[in-house]
Amino acid sequence: MVSQTELDRRKIVGINAETVTNVTSTDYPGQWPGEDHSWDLDFFKKTFNVQFHSNDEFDASFSLIGLDASVANAFRRILIAEVPTVAIEDIFVIHNTSIIQDEVLCHRMGLIPFRGSRDGLRWMHWFRKGTDEDPEGSTHNDYNVCILNLQIECTWQPGGQNRAVNGETDPNKLYNNHNVYARDIVYEPTGQQISRFADDPVRAVNPDILVAKLRPEQKINMRMYAMKGIGADHAKFSPVATASYRLLPTIDILKPILGLQAQKFARCFPKGVIELQPVTREEAQRKGSGYEGHEGEMKAVVKDPMRDTVSRECLRHDEFKGKVKLGRVRDHFIFRVESTGQWESDELFLESVKLLKIKAQRMKRGLAALMR
Repeated sequence: MVSQTELDRRKIVGINAETVTNVTSTDYPGQWPGEDHSWDLDFFKKTFNVQFHSNDEFDASFSLIGLDASVANAFRRILIAEVPTVAIEDIFVIHNTSIIQDEVLCHRMGLIPFRGSRDGLRWMHWFRKGTDEDPEGSTHNDYNVCILNLQIECTWQPGGQNRAVNGETDPNKLYNNHNVYARDIVYEPTGQQISRFADDPVRAVNPDILVAKLRPEQKINMRMYAMKGIGADHAKFSPVATASYRLLPTIDILKPILGLQAQKFARCFPKGVIELQPVTREEAQRKGSGYEGHEGEMKAVVKDPMRDTVSRECLRHDEFKGKVKLGRVRDHFIFRVESTGQWESDELFLESVKLLKIKAQRMKRGLAALMR
């Protein structure tokens, strides 16, 4: 029977001044010679845990505890590249007399993140473009295309020309529609989209995105087709601004760090990681504690290791050698998911779980077919 101390040691990746130790030690994740580590659902239920640290609408942070790195990385890759969203794909420029060239303006429009009904997004079909092997592809219809229009023209305000002659330079006092924002893009529902997107129509996530600047007699008239896609096709379809994870840092103080050394030690870490506390009477009286005769003196204690960035700064100072040990927990993944707006951040993770489940089911069916 393996001791708990040994199990805890296996989980820690050692962070030294110049090296990283205990990174990989087995042929297969979680396997050790002479031990039975066959996967068991009941054991996984007992050891796996999810902890939320923050959960705002478009920014969530949570920990997955008890997973292998391969599974955590699968979630990260799915979040970035396989959860679908809607983005502008085809644009018909009818009129553009702004200073921005047609191709640059179209590129800017394509990168604007949009949001709409999640049920409507799931209902939409994938648009299949024609290829040399399949020249026909899909046709534009209400099942696979959302139509967006941008029609805007800059004009003088009443009396604006006279104010300009008199030296007025504030465009807000001289012109109408001199700034083109994402809010000026109008969604035109067609067919079943009228009911599918009735409660939550397609619109820009941030209505204040500046698209272009105009001056009197300049105008833009564009008809755009937004389609369903995934980040693997193009980054504009990615539902996240970032989806990343890091391992939980560990900081073990092996010997007492007191007084001025404790203050210096705290400055080696980001704010909030190390806290200074007075040595209690019980600690000062306990033999072998290292605090004998230091009652009331300030000592360094670990407050919140999750804030640590593992800079190793404390390992660069000779006075801390042998007094601190840094590491990371190999099965504790701290995720940070920032949504672009189509999905809420916590929903995104649930969608990635569903997609990974579908992948596993496909593989299971494929293996079953091979065994026939």
